[in-house]
Amino acid sequence: MRQGADTSPVGPAETPPVGPAGAVAPRARRALIALCVTVTTSYGVLFYAFPVLAPAISMDTGWPLAHLTAAFSASQIVAGLGGALVGRWMERSGPRAVMTWAAVVAVPALAGIAWAPRLWGFFAAWLVAGAAMAGLFYPPAFAALTRWYGPRRTKALTVLTLAAGLASTIFAPLAVALEQALGWRGAYLALAAVLGGVVVPLHAFALTAPWQSTGPASRARAHADAVGPVVAGRAFLALTAALTLGAFGVYAVVVNLVPLLDARGFDATTAAWALGIGGIGQVLGRLVYAPLERRAGPVARAVLVLAACALTTGLLAAVSSPVALLMAIALLAGMARGIFTLLEATAVADRWGVERHATLNGVLHTPLMLVLALSPWAGAALAGPLGGYPAVFAALAAIGALGAVAAVFTRPKRGG
Repeated sequence: MRQGADTSPVGPAETPPVGPAGAVAPRARRALIALCVTVTTSYGVLFYAFPVLAPAISMDTGWPLAHLTAAFSASQIVAGLGGALVGRWMERSGPRAVMTWAAVVAVPALAGIAWAPRLWGFFAAWLVAGAAMAGLFYPPAFAALTRWYGPRRTKALTVLTLAAGLASTIFAPLAVALEQALGWRGAYLALAAVLGGVVVPLHAFALTAPWQSTGPASRARAHADAVGPVVAGRAFLALTAALTLGAFGVYAVVVNLVPLLDARGFDATTAAWALGIGGIGQVLGRLVYAPLERRAGPVARAVLVLAACALTTGLLAAVSSPVALLMAIALLAGMARGIFTLLEATAVADRWGVERHATLNGVLHTPLMLVLALSPWAGAALAGPLGGYPAVFAALAAIGALGAVAAVFTRPKRGG
């Protein structure tokens, strides 16, 4: 199929969008702008709205908050398990098909959450929403931009993560306002309308940059480039272990920072400031990644970033005062977290190129999404046995350090 021949709502094209001189085609630039809007909206509606709406849901229905959280976490598990399937589908059909249908599925899933008369219906709707998340969150967007932008992917990925970093800033207060005006059920219906009205059309009509399909015409090449040997290789297994260990520490720190500061006697306002400053650091960290990429190779970069995550977590465990120092450490921890997000986005392409990126990235992100679902319980589960949150953070630092060690072994052998 020639460039410009793709007129179906979700069909692929087959020519690369980056020319010999590295110039990015207009359709790829338009797709980046669209993804900045759609990924931000998807995270805001499907992820960040839940924490602020959950108390109202529990109060209205009588369903225990722990059960509601379990339903939400189950959706993250489904999203993680669906990552590899989404990656394979993207290789065959392109992101336009995958991400459009994911958005279409998300709308009735959100309506199901809003209309659920019983807890089992609430669970079922969140499981469907989790399947949609697999095609709407960072992994498929990272894969699309990596293929479309090629050697210029880091700039595109940075722009996307900077934009999507505003998801909680925009949608948490919006969800509260909608709940106050419409109730939690009305809020989810309104959010479903936002997602359907914004994300579906943008995916269908803006993700039109050319895509090299792996359909029947390219089976021989696809077989030659089979992902099995890569996935089973030492480098990929080490990378998966390194990023999974690092992600566990990074995500658990975000959720458990407030309990840590509370256990040390700080008030809620101070804890909230520390969390907010960490968010500022996250944005600053993403701006640092491009210069770091120019100065350090993939393996050294992974080791440095994971070591920084472990070190800042260890500092949070060790330092209890003064407040100014704690805020500075929170800022540094946020910066490390921001850099880690882009490390996740670029790790596969840096080692194995862009040709098999969608499938390999989907496989890699499966355990990362599972960690995202399970890490909120890390503090509560470990605080008792370990003797408090400072010890929890010390354990998380040690886990992150193991990730940095594993990153040393992530250099692929020659030829894959």
